[in-house]
Amino acid sequence: MGEETKKKGGKKGKKVNESRRTFLKTAAVAGGAAGAVGFPSFLRLSAAEPIKIKMQTAWDAGTLGYKKFQEFCKVVGEMTDGKLLIEGFPAGAIVGTFEMFDAVKAGVFDAMHCFDVYWPGKIPVATFLSSYPFGLDRPDQWETWYEKLGGKEIAREAYGRHNMYYIGPIQHDDNLIHSKVPIRSFEEFKGKKIRYPGGIIADIYRAAGVSTVLLPGGEVYPALEKGVIDAADYVGAAINYNLGFGEIAKYIIMGPPSTPCLHQPVDLMSIEVNLKTWNRIPKHLQQLFEAAVKWHSYDQYTSIQKADIEAFEKLQKEQGVEVIRLTEEDIAKFRRFAPPLWVKWAKKSPLAMKAFKSQWEFMKSVKVGYYTDKDMVDLKGKPIKL
Repeated sequence: MGEETKKKGGKKGKKVNESRRTFLKTAAVAGGAAGAVGFPSFLRLSAAEPIKIKMQTAWDAGTLGYKKFQEFCKVVGEMTDGKLLIEGFPAGAIVGTFEMFDAVKAGVFDAMHCFDVYWPGKIPVATFLSSYPFGLDRPDQWETWYEKLGGKEIAREAYGRHNMYYIGPIQHDDNLIHSKVPIRSFEEFKGKKIRYPGGIIADIYRAAGVSTVLLPGGEVYPALEKGVIDAADYVGAAINYNLGFGEIAKYIIMGPPSTPCLHQPVDLMSIEVNLKTWNRIPKHLQQLFEAAVKWHSYDQYTSIQKADIEAFEKLQKEQGVEVIRLTEEDIAKFRRFAPPLWVKWAKKSPLAMKAFKSQWEFMKSVKVGYYTDKDMVDLKGKPIKL
Protein backbone atom coordinates (compact mmCIF):
# COMPACT_ATOMS: atom_id res chain seq x y z
CA MET A 1 0.00 0.00 0.00
CA GLY A 2 2.86 2.38 0.85
CA GLU A 3 4.53 1.78 -2.52
CA GLU A 4 1.23 2.18 -4.38
CA THR A 5 0.57 5.47 -2.59
CA LYS A 6 4.04 6.67 -3.44
CA LYS A 7 3.55 5.93 -7.13
CA LYS A 8 0.23 7.73 -7.21
CA GLY A 9 1.77 10.70 -5.43
CA GLY A 10 4.56 10.75 -8.00
CA LYS A 11 2.09 10.83 -10.88
CA LYS A 12 0.09 13.56 -9.22
CA GLY A 13 3.20 15.61 -8.54
CA LYS A 14 4.25 15.32 -12.16
CA LYS A 15 0.85 16.53 -13.34
CA VAL A 16 0.90 19.50 -10.97
CA ASN A 17 4.38 20.52 -12.15
CA GLU A 18 3.29 20.39 -15.79
CA SER A 19 -0.11 22.02 -15.38
CA ARG A 20 1.03 25.63 -15.06
CA ARG A 21 3.30 25.48 -18.08
CA THR A 22 0.76 23.64 -20.22
CA PHE A 23 -2.03 26.06 -19.34
CA LEU A 24 0.03 29.11 -20.22
CA LYS A 25 1.18 27.53 -23.48
CA THR A 26 -2.39 26.80 -24.44
CA ALA A 27 -3.49 30.34 -23.59
CA ALA A 28 -0.75 31.78 -25.78
CA VAL A 29 -2.08 30.24 -28.97
CA ALA A 30 -5.75 29.70 -28.20
CA GLY A 31 -6.84 32.00 -31.00
CA GLY A 32 -4.35 30.94 -33.66
CA ALA A 33 -4.45 27.22 -33.01
CA ALA A 34 -8.23 26.86 -33.14
CA GLY A 35 -8.23 25.93 -36.82
CA ALA A 36 -4.91 24.08 -36.89
CA VAL A 37 -4.63 20.45 -37.92
CA GLY A 38 -2.45 18.13 -35.85
CA PHE A 39 -0.11 19.39 -33.13
CA PRO A 40 -0.01 23.17 -32.65
CA SER A 41 3.32 24.80 -33.43
CA PHE A 42 4.27 25.51 -29.84
CA LEU A 43 4.54 21.78 -29.12
CA ARG A 44 7.11 21.27 -31.85
CA LEU A 45 10.02 22.72 -29.91
CA SER A 46 13.31 22.78 -31.72
CA ALA A 47 16.28 20.75 -30.55
CA ALA A 48 18.58 23.68 -31.28
CA GLU A 49 20.60 25.52 -28.65
CA PRO A 50 18.47 27.77 -26.40
CA ILE A 51 18.11 31.41 -27.37
CA LYS A 52 19.47 33.67 -24.64
CA ILE A 53 18.30 37.24 -24.13
CA LYS A 54 19.87 39.88 -21.90
CA MET A 55 17.22 42.18 -20.44
CA GLN A 56 17.63 45.10 -18.06
CA THR A 57 14.78 46.43 -15.93
CA ALA A 58 14.18 49.89 -14.48
CA TRP A 59 13.54 48.29 -11.07
CA ASP A 60 16.27 48.60 -8.49
CA ALA A 61 17.58 45.41 -6.89
CA GLY A 62 15.93 44.72 -3.54
CA THR A 63 12.50 46.02 -4.53
CA LEU A 64 9.33 43.99 -4.99
CA GLY A 65 9.33 45.11 -8.62
CA TYR A 66 12.73 43.51 -9.20
CA LYS A 67 11.58 40.30 -7.50
CA LYS A 68 8.58 40.13 -9.85
CA PHE A 69 10.89 40.79 -12.82
CA GLN A 70 13.13 37.90 -11.78
CA GLU A 71 10.11 35.61 -11.51
CA PHE A 72 9.04 36.65 -15.00
CA CYS A 73 12.47 35.76 -16.41
CA LYS A 74 12.20 32.34 -14.80
CA VAL A 75 8.68 31.74 -16.14
CA VAL A 76 9.75 32.44 -19.72
CA GLY A 77 12.30 29.64 -19.43
CA GLU A 78 9.71 27.29 -17.92
CA MET A 79 7.06 28.02 -20.54
CA THR A 80 9.47 27.43 -23.41
CA ASP A 81 11.03 24.25 -21.96
CA GLY A 82 14.35 26.06 -21.71
CA LYS A 83 14.38 27.08 -25.39
CA LEU A 84 14.19 30.79 -24.59
CA LEU A 85 16.15 32.03 -21.59
CA ILE A 86 16.05 35.54 -20.13
CA GLU A 87 19.06 36.79 -18.21
CA GLY A 88 17.68 39.65 -16.14
CA PHE A 89 19.64 42.63 -14.79
CA PRO A 90 18.56 45.31 -12.27
CA ALA A 91 18.52 49.04 -12.96
CA GLY A 92 21.92 50.41 -13.91
CA ALA A 93 23.64 47.03 -14.18
CA ILE A 94 24.54 47.44 -17.87
CA VAL A 95 23.66 51.07 -18.65
CA GLY A 96 21.84 53.86 -16.85
CA THR A 97 18.05 53.66 -16.87
CA PHE A 98 17.64 56.64 -19.20
CA GLU A 99 20.21 55.10 -21.58
CA MET A 100 18.31 51.84 -22.10
CA PHE A 101 16.32 53.01 -25.12
CA ASP A 102 19.41 53.77 -27.21
CA ALA A 103 21.27 50.71 -25.90
CA VAL A 104 18.54 48.26 -26.97
CA LYS A 105 18.04 50.12 -30.25
CA ALA A 106 21.77 49.69 -31.00
CA GLY A 107 21.90 46.09 -29.82
CA VAL A 108 24.20 46.72 -26.85
CA PHE A 109 21.91 44.26 -25.07
CA ASP A 110 18.71 42.60 -26.20
CA ALA A 111 15.72 43.97 -24.31
CA MET A 112 14.43 46.42 -21.72
CA HIS A 113 11.71 46.26 -19.07
CA CYS A 114 10.93 49.90 -18.42
CA PHE A 115 8.42 52.75 -18.07
CA ASP A 116 7.14 54.19 -21.36
CA VAL A 117 6.77 57.58 -19.70
CA TYR A 118 10.58 57.94 -19.86
CA TRP A 119 10.67 58.17 -23.66
CA PRO A 120 8.62 61.14 -25.01
CA GLY A 121 11.89 62.75 -26.07
CA LYS A 122 12.64 59.68 -28.19
CA ILE A 123 9.11 58.86 -29.36
CA PRO A 124 6.59 61.64 -28.65
CA VAL A 125 3.72 59.13 -28.64
CA ALA A 126 5.15 57.72 -25.40
CA THR A 127 3.25 60.54 -23.67
CA PHE A 128 0.09 58.56 -24.44
CA LEU A 129 1.41 55.02 -23.89
CA SER A 130 0.92 55.32 -20.13
CA SER A 131 -1.52 57.36 -18.09
CA TYR A 132 -1.18 61.13 -18.06
CA PRO A 133 -2.89 63.92 -16.09
CA PHE A 134 -6.69 63.46 -16.07
CA GLY A 135 -6.77 60.94 -18.90
CA LEU A 136 -7.83 57.30 -18.71
CA ASP A 137 -7.32 56.38 -15.06
CA ARG A 138 -8.15 52.69 -14.61
CA PRO A 139 -6.04 49.66 -15.53
CA ASP A 140 -8.96 47.99 -17.35
CA GLN A 141 -9.37 51.07 -19.57
CA TRP A 142 -5.74 50.88 -20.61
CA GLU A 143 -6.01 47.15 -21.26
CA THR A 144 -9.01 47.84 -23.51
CA TRP A 145 -7.19 50.59 -25.37
CA TYR A 146 -4.12 48.46 -25.96
CA GLU A 147 -5.87 45.22 -26.86
CA LYS A 148 -9.00 46.37 -28.72
CA LEU A 149 -8.71 50.04 -29.67
CA GLY A 150 -5.42 50.03 -31.54
CA GLY A 151 -2.99 50.92 -28.77
CA LYS A 152 -0.68 47.96 -29.22
CA GLU A 153 -0.38 48.61 -32.95
CA ILE A 154 0.49 52.27 -32.31
CA ALA A 155 3.15 51.30 -29.77
CA ARG A 156 4.66 48.71 -32.12
CA GLU A 157 4.85 51.21 -34.94
CA ALA A 158 6.57 53.78 -32.70
CA TYR A 159 9.19 51.46 -31.26
CA GLY A 160 9.57 49.66 -34.60
CA ARG A 161 10.89 52.87 -36.13
CA HIS A 162 13.73 52.60 -33.61
CA ASN A 163 14.67 48.99 -34.30
CA MET A 164 12.65 47.54 -31.40
CA TYR A 165 9.64 45.27 -31.07
CA TYR A 166 7.08 46.29 -28.45
CA ILE A 167 5.68 43.17 -26.82
CA GLY A 168 2.97 44.55 -24.59
CA PRO A 169 1.96 46.74 -21.64
CA ILE A 170 2.76 45.72 -18.07
CA GLN A 171 0.51 46.96 -15.28
CA HIS A 172 2.20 48.31 -12.21
CA ASP A 173 0.52 50.84 -9.88
CA ASP A 174 -0.49 54.44 -9.36
CA ASN A 175 2.16 56.93 -8.25
CA LEU A 176 2.67 58.79 -4.98
CA ILE A 177 4.41 62.02 -4.05
CA HIS A 178 6.76 61.67 -1.06
CA SER A 179 7.58 65.02 0.49
CA LYS A 180 9.85 66.36 3.21
CA VAL A 181 7.40 69.22 3.77
CA PRO A 182 3.61 69.16 4.07
CA ILE A 183 1.70 70.14 0.91
CA ARG A 184 -1.96 70.48 1.83
CA SER A 185 -3.41 72.39 -1.12
CA PHE A 186 -2.95 73.29 -4.77
CA GLU A 187 -1.47 76.62 -3.73
CA GLU A 188 1.22 75.00 -1.55
CA PHE A 189 2.83 73.30 -4.55
CA LYS A 190 4.08 76.67 -5.74
CA GLY A 191 7.80 77.15 -5.20
CA LYS A 192 8.52 73.51 -4.34
CA LYS A 193 11.30 71.58 -6.08
CA ILE A 194 9.94 68.12 -6.98
CA ARG A 195 11.20 65.15 -8.96
CA TYR A 196 8.93 64.03 -11.83
CA PRO A 197 9.55 61.82 -14.88
CA GLY A 198 9.41 64.78 -17.27
CA GLY A 199 7.06 65.32 -20.20
CA ILE A 200 3.41 66.23 -19.73
CA ILE A 201 3.53 65.17 -16.06
CA ALA A 202 6.20 67.72 -15.25
CA ASP A 203 4.33 70.30 -17.34
CA ILE A 204 1.15 70.17 -15.28
CA TYR A 205 3.07 70.76 -12.07
CA ARG A 206 5.15 73.54 -13.63
CA ALA A 207 1.86 75.19 -14.52
CA ALA A 208 1.11 75.16 -10.79
CA GLY A 209 4.43 76.84 -10.00
CA VAL A 210 6.58 73.77 -9.24
CA SER A 211 10.27 73.60 -10.16
CA THR A 212 10.59 70.08 -11.60
CA VAL A 213 13.66 67.83 -11.66
CA LEU A 214 14.20 64.71 -13.80
CA LEU A 215 15.87 61.83 -11.93
CA PRO A 216 15.91 58.01 -12.31
CA GLY A 217 14.49 56.06 -9.36
CA GLY A 218 17.88 55.16 -7.91
CA GLU A 219 18.78 58.83 -7.44
CA VAL A 220 15.60 59.89 -5.66
CA TYR A 221 16.59 58.84 -2.12
CA PRO A 222 19.94 60.68 -2.03
CA ALA A 223 18.35 63.76 -3.61
CA LEU A 224 15.69 63.83 -0.88
CA GLU A 225 18.23 63.05 1.83
CA LYS A 226 20.55 65.90 0.80
CA GLY A 227 17.72 68.39 0.35
CA VAL A 228 18.35 68.76 -3.38
CA ILE A 229 14.58 68.34 -3.84
CA ASP A 230 11.64 68.93 -1.52
CA ALA A 231 9.59 66.01 -2.77
CA ALA A 232 9.47 63.27 -5.39
CA ASP A 233 6.94 61.37 -7.40
CA TYR A 234 7.99 57.73 -7.72
CA VAL A 235 5.65 54.74 -8.06
CA GLY A 236 3.55 53.31 -5.20
CA ALA A 237 3.72 52.59 -1.50
CA ALA A 238 5.26 49.12 -1.61
CA ILE A 239 8.25 49.95 -3.83
CA ASN A 240 8.80 53.30 -2.15
CA TYR A 241 8.83 51.57 1.23
CA ASN A 242 11.46 49.15 -0.14
CA LEU A 243 13.51 52.17 -1.20
CA GLY A 244 13.29 53.77 2.24
CA PHE A 245 11.53 56.97 1.22
CA GLY A 246 9.52 57.02 4.46
CA GLU A 247 12.73 57.33 6.45
CA ILE A 248 13.45 60.80 5.11
CA ALA A 249 10.20 62.09 3.58
CA LYS A 250 7.51 62.11 6.25
CA TYR A 251 4.58 63.15 4.06
CA ILE A 252 2.75 61.34 1.25
CA ILE A 253 0.64 63.59 -0.97
CA MET A 254 -2.39 62.02 -2.66
CA GLY A 255 -5.63 63.22 -4.20
CA PRO A 256 -9.09 62.46 -2.82
CA PRO A 257 -10.45 58.89 -3.17
CA SER A 258 -11.95 59.85 -6.56
CA THR A 259 -8.49 60.82 -7.87
CA PRO A 260 -5.79 59.24 -5.68
CA CYS A 261 -3.13 60.16 -8.24
CA LEU A 262 -3.85 63.15 -10.45
CA HIS A 263 -0.81 62.86 -12.72
CA GLN A 264 -0.22 59.14 -13.34
CA PRO A 265 -2.94 56.85 -11.93
CA VAL A 266 -1.96 53.90 -14.16
CA ASP A 267 1.81 53.76 -14.42
CA LEU A 268 2.50 51.33 -17.24
CA MET A 269 5.70 49.53 -18.07
CA SER A 270 6.47 47.49 -21.20
CA ILE A 271 9.09 45.24 -22.74
CA GLU A 272 10.91 46.05 -25.96
CA VAL A 273 13.24 43.66 -27.78
CA ASN A 274 15.88 44.59 -30.35
CA LEU A 275 14.38 43.68 -33.74
CA LYS A 276 17.34 41.55 -34.81
CA THR A 277 16.99 39.54 -31.60
CA TRP A 278 13.21 39.30 -31.92
CA ASN A 279 13.37 38.09 -35.52
CA ARG A 280 15.67 35.20 -34.64
CA ILE A 281 13.12 33.84 -32.15
CA PRO A 282 10.86 31.19 -33.76
CA LYS A 283 7.19 32.15 -34.05
CA HIS A 284 5.98 29.64 -31.46
CA LEU A 285 8.47 30.96 -28.91
CA GLN A 286 7.45 34.54 -29.70
CA GLN A 287 3.86 33.56 -28.88
CA LEU A 288 4.93 32.07 -25.57
CA PHE A 289 7.04 35.13 -24.79
CA GLU A 290 4.02 37.38 -25.35
CA ALA A 291 1.86 35.11 -23.17
CA ALA A 292 4.47 35.33 -20.41
CA VAL A 293 4.37 39.14 -20.57
CA LYS A 294 0.57 39.07 -20.12
CA TRP A 295 0.96 36.76 -17.12
CA HIS A 296 3.69 38.98 -15.69
CA SER A 297 1.53 42.10 -16.03
CA TYR A 298 -1.27 40.52 -14.00
CA ASP A 299 1.12 39.01 -11.46
CA GLN A 300 3.12 42.20 -10.93
CA TYR A 301 0.03 44.39 -10.63
CA THR A 302 -1.85 42.24 -8.13
CA SER A 303 1.27 41.52 -6.08
CA ILE A 304 2.06 45.20 -5.79
CA GLN A 305 -1.54 46.12 -4.90
CA LYS A 306 -1.47 43.63 -2.01
CA ALA A 307 1.95 44.87 -0.90
CA ASP A 308 0.75 48.49 -1.02
CA ILE A 309 -1.89 47.77 1.62
CA GLU A 310 0.75 46.39 3.95
CA ALA A 311 3.26 49.13 3.08
CA PHE A 312 0.91 51.98 3.99
CA GLU A 313 0.56 50.42 7.45
CA LYS A 314 4.33 50.25 7.83
CA LEU A 315 4.92 53.75 6.49
CA GLN A 316 2.44 55.24 8.94
CA LYS A 317 3.02 53.11 12.03
CA GLU A 318 6.72 52.30 11.75
CA GLN A 319 8.07 55.43 10.07
CA GLY A 320 5.57 58.06 11.19
CA VAL A 321 4.56 59.11 7.69
CA GLU A 322 1.47 61.32 7.36
CA VAL A 323 -0.79 60.77 4.33
CA ILE A 324 -2.23 64.09 3.11
CA ARG A 325 -5.17 64.02 0.72
CA LEU A 326 -5.89 66.99 -1.49
CA THR A 327 -9.51 68.08 -1.95
CA GLU A 328 -11.81 67.93 -4.98
CA GLU A 329 -11.36 71.71 -5.27
CA ASP A 330 -7.57 71.24 -5.51
CA ILE A 331 -8.02 68.64 -8.24
CA ALA A 332 -10.31 70.98 -10.20
CA LYS A 333 -7.58 73.64 -10.15
CA PHE A 334 -5.08 71.19 -11.66
CA ARG A 335 -7.60 69.77 -14.15
CA ARG A 336 -8.02 73.07 -16.00
CA PHE A 337 -4.40 72.82 -17.21
CA ALA A 338 -4.95 69.38 -18.76
CA PRO A 339 -6.70 69.98 -22.14
CA PRO A 340 -4.15 72.48 -23.53
CA LEU A 341 -1.33 70.21 -22.36
CA TRP A 342 -2.92 67.14 -23.95
CA VAL A 343 -3.09 68.91 -27.30
CA LYS A 344 0.38 70.43 -26.97
CA TRP A 345 1.90 66.96 -26.56
CA ALA A 346 -0.36 65.31 -29.13
CA LYS A 347 0.86 67.81 -31.74
CA LYS A 348 4.45 66.65 -31.32
CA SER A 349 3.95 63.86 -33.89
CA PRO A 350 1.20 62.40 -36.10
CA LEU A 351 1.40 59.14 -34.15
CA ALA A 352 0.99 60.97 -30.84
CA MET A 353 -2.09 62.74 -32.21
CA LYS A 354 -3.49 59.43 -33.46
CA ALA A 355 -3.05 57.87 -30.01
CA PHE A 356 -4.58 60.81 -28.17
CA LYS A 357 -7.56 61.14 -30.54
CA SER A 358 -8.46 57.49 -30.00
CA GLN A 359 -8.19 57.91 -26.22
CA TRP A 360 -10.22 61.13 -26.35
CA GLU A 361 -13.03 59.33 -28.17
CA PHE A 362 -12.88 56.55 -25.58
CA MET A 363 -13.04 59.07 -22.71
CA LYS A 364 -16.08 60.75 -24.32
CA SER A 365 -17.89 57.48 -24.94
CA VAL A 366 -21.05 56.53 -23.05
CA LYS A 367 -19.05 53.66 -21.57
CA VAL A 368 -16.58 56.02 -19.86
CA GLY A 369 -18.25 59.43 -19.94
CA TYR A 370 -15.42 61.50 -18.47
CA TYR A 371 -15.71 64.37 -20.93
CA THR A 372 -17.69 65.97 -23.74
CA ASP A 373 -16.39 68.15 -26.55
CA LYS A 374 -17.31 71.19 -24.43
CA ASP A 375 -14.48 70.27 -22.03
CA MET A 376 -11.80 70.71 -24.69
CA VAL A 377 -11.01 74.34 -23.89
CA ASP A 378 -7.95 76.41 -23.00
CA LEU A 379 -7.40 78.34 -19.77
CA LYS A 380 -9.58 81.19 -21.07
CA GLY A 381 -12.43 78.86 -21.97
CA LYS A 382 -11.77 79.04 -25.70
CA PRO A 383 -12.38 75.78 -27.64
CA ILE A 384 -9.30 73.86 -28.69
CA LYS A 385 -9.30 72.15 -32.07
CA LEU A 386 -7.54 68.80 -32.46
